[in-house]
Amino acid sequence: MPTRQSRLLLLIDDDPAQGRLVSALAAREGWRTQIVATGSDALALLAAPEGEEVTAVLLDQRVPGDSACELIRELRTAQDDLPLLMLTASTSPLLAVEAMRAGATDYLIKPIDPERLLGALAGAVLGGKPNAELQPLTERLPHPLDFDDMVGTAAPFRTALAKAATAARGHTHVLVEGESGTGKDMVARAMHAASTRAKATLRVVRCRGLPAASLESLLFGHEQGAFAGAFDRQTGLLEQCDGGTLILDDVDRIPRDQQERLADVLDSGIVRPTGATHGFKIDLRVFATSDLDLEQEVVTGGFARALFDQLAVTRIRMPALRERLGDIPALTRYFLAKIGEQPGLKHHSIADSGLSLIEGYDWPGNVRQLQAALFRACVFEQREALTAHSFPQLAELLGDQADRGESRARGLGVLLYTDDGHVRPLEEIEADIIRLAIGHYRGRMTEVARRLGIGRSTLYRKLSELGIDNAA
Repeated sequence: MPTRQSRLLLLIDDDPAQGRLVSALAAREGWRTQIVATGSDALALLAAPEGEEVTAVLLDQRVPGDSACELIRELRTAQDDLPLLMLTASTSPLLAVEAMRAGATDYLIKPIDPERLLGALAGAVLGGKPNAELQPLTERLPHPLDFDDMVGTAAPFRTALAKAATAARGHTHVLVEGESGTGKDMVARAMHAASTRAKATLRVVRCRGLPAASLESLLFGHEQGAFAGAFDRQTGLLEQCDGGTLILDDVDRIPRDQQERLADVLDSGIVRPTGATHGFKIDLRVFATSDLDLEQEVVTGGFARALFDQLAVTRIRMPALRERLGDIPALTRYFLAKIGEQPGLKHHSIADSGLSLIEGYDWPGNVRQLQAALFRACVFEQREALTAHSFPQLAELLGDQADRGESRARGLGVLLYTDDGHVRPLEEIEADIIRLAIGHYRGRMTEVARRLGIGRSTLYRKLSELGIDNAA
């Protein structure tokens, strides 16, 4: 793996302004950037000895004189293990699908979001081969903003949603904690949509990756001439969100002095822009998210106690996917339905072997990682059903554990599809349900019949017809 000091990004772009922006953003994480204007220049550089230093390639779809997908194929031929990221102005995933089929590793949508660019570069370092199916994608499918539409029945997940739905109707600030990819942003947006401020202003600040000075002006604003380069007055988001909601994503990334300043604003309800002689009375709600346990960060001195006390009036923890493994089948079906609606993709089902493999993995990147793996599988799978062969990297990673994953999958639910993508016969599905119920209720046949909504005599008749042993 390249060291932080040796990472070299090759940017293929003829826009000087965008080149400067990408270079500045990448430099925050220790990347050097070399810019070329055309695909032919990029291919020539990769063929030269210095091409071996390139860690990743970022190309703008609108590189003049080149078809983006054809250029990706040529770059992939030049260096087959090089992470290739595409930058596009199109919000439709159609071009992204075509680019990934040509060999792109990931894609980003313009205008460039600093957090997402840095996340894509970080993912490129971890594993950038075209089949790196377990790397979360930078761009994401739209998520539901209604609590009732959120998929999952696991107790810790439903508890978190119930708490969030109750908090949405209140007036206090809310802190949402949980690992990356667990749905913190989704829940924060849903709380705003369900709140009394739903029709008022909503702004989202991704605190990760923003320079301290930029973040300070963005939040608090500044007066003209407040500091070198302050040529105009800037209204901060705290003032803009008066009457509305501000979502602070990765709130722990705010510098400590700004944390204290923000705590004072939330306590007093008055924000004073940098360089101003007076403040402005504001009324807003803050929904903050963090990957960290902020209470522990307060103990160790990594987060301001005053700000924690303001934000954590209501505190919600989103569970990791490994804590809600029983939700994986439903999440898989939900994502496959959403992916099938995207231009350039078709609807896929998932066979037992594919679902068993998915359930055998612990998904450290959580729901976002699962979604990305399914998206990539749908991009490359020509058959109607996703099978274990649709997830080669996952199958290789799990090895013998895949068989154990199948056993666990069958313990969590009833599988509906065969390997060729067709629905299993009804009597097989019915037999599985009865076996599951007998095991769940430890052979207490009266309880099994009652829970299945049938009489004991009907249950025993079905056992005979389906060839099921009472001790199944």
